[in-house]
Amino acid sequence: MTQFQQLQELISGKLEKELPGHLSYHNIDHTTDVMQAVALIGDIEGIDEKNRRLLLTAALFHDAGFLVGREEHENASCNIAIQYLPGFGYQPAEIEAICNMIMATRIPQSPQNHLEEILCDADLDYLGRDDFFMLSSRLFTELQAENIVKDEEEWNMQQADFMGGHRYFTETSINLREVKKEQYVKLIKSKISNKIFNENIS
Repeated sequence: MTQFQQLQELISGKLEKELPGHLSYHNIDHTTDVMQAVALIGDIEGIDEKNRRLLLTAALFHDAGFLVGREEHENASCNIAIQYLPGFGYQPAEIEAICNMIMATRIPQSPQNHLEEILCDADLDYLGRDDFFMLSSRLFTELQAENIVKDEEEWNMQQADFMGGHRYFTETSINLREVKKEQYVKLIKSKISNKIFNENIS
C-alpha cells in the first residue's frame, strides 16, 4: 500500500466515523465524489503523476474542516492537512500548494492556477451532472437541519442565484458540464416563476 493509500484510508475512516450525522451532503460520499471528479478532470487536462497526487490529496482534505464546523471550514481543512501530511512524506511546498487549492474552493471560488481550477471545478462538478437533483436535495436537507435555509422556495431562489453566477474554469468542465448546468438553472427558475405566477392568480 502506498503512502497516499494509507493516508486516504486514515482520513476517509475519520470522516466516516466523526462527521456529524446530519451532514447529508458534506460527508464521505462527497469527498469520494470530488476525488473521482479530480481524477477525471486531471486526466483530461493532462496533469502529471506528481500533481495528480497533490490534487487527490487536496480533494481528500478539502471538506475535512466540517469535523470542526461549517464556518471557516476551509481554514480548518488546511489545519487538519498540515497536521497529517508531514507524517506521510509531503514537503512544505507541497502542503502549501494543497492548502492553496483548498482555500480556492471557498465561495466565491478564487483559483489562481491550473490545479486550483481543477479542484474548484471538481467540487462543483455535480452542478452539471445527471445526479444533480439528488445531490441538491441532500444539500437542501443538510442546510435545513442547520436552519440555514427555510423551505424549498427559498432554496430554489438561492440555487438559481448561485448557479446563475457560477462558472467552470477548466476547458474539460466547460465541455462536460456547462450545457446541462444551464438547463438546470432554467428549470429551477421556471419553478420559482411558476410559483409566483400561481400566487398572483390565486
